[in-house]
Amino acid sequence: MTTTPGTPTTVSNIGVAMFTVADQDAALAFYTEKLGFEVRGDTRFGEHGEMRWLEVAPPGSRTRLALNPPMFDEPGGSSIGVETEDVMAEHARLSALGGIDLDPAPERTPGAPLMFMLRDPDGNHVVVVEAPPTA
Repeated sequence: MTTTPGTPTTVSNIGVAMFTVADQDAALAFYTEKLGFEVRGDTRFGEHGEMRWLEVAPPGSRTRLALNPPMFDEPGGSSIGVETEDVMAEHARLSALGGIDLDPAPERTPGAPLMFMLRDPDGNHVVVVEAPPTA
């Protein structure tokens, strides 16, 4: 089968991943106080400021995570992967904090990097993955 290439994309980066959350303030507290993310944007919009665009990210990350109220569905059910050079240390840090729905230990599946999963209070999954080696 032969395919004809189309117009090349102008997209150059995954800038924002989005999670649906029941309570933006509670989600903000979880991501900043438990996971150590920083606020990248917190803006009211809409005719009367009734909506809120809230973004968080790990320090130094280009990609941000938007924490949005449900628009069409229930909160939860999304997932993202974040990277660390020391999966074991990050698991130990989060375990020591307590109050996080966290896998009991990191696991390495054949063909996949060392990783573990945690769930935010709305049931969104954050997969903490060993960063690939840098050249």
